Amino acid sequence: MPKVKTHSSSKKRFRVTANGKVKMSHAYRRHRLVTKDRKVKKKHKLGLYAADANAATIKQLIPYK
Repeated sequence: MPKVKTHSSSKKRFRVTANGKVKMSHAYRRHRLVTKDRKVKKKHKLGLYAADANAATIKQLIPYK
C-alpha cells in the first residue's frame, strides 16, 4: 500500500499528543496586539485542543505525526 502524503500546512499547525488529542495554538496572536484586550492576549498564549468533531479530520491530514 502506498504512503499517504502529509498536508504541509497542517503539520506546522497541529501536534498529536500521546493520548491522541490534537493540540494547536490560538488565533489572533500575530499582529495588531496594541488594540486587543490584555485578557484576550493572555488567554490566547495557552495551548488549545481541537474539538473531537475536527480531530478525526486533522489526524487524516497528518497521518505520520
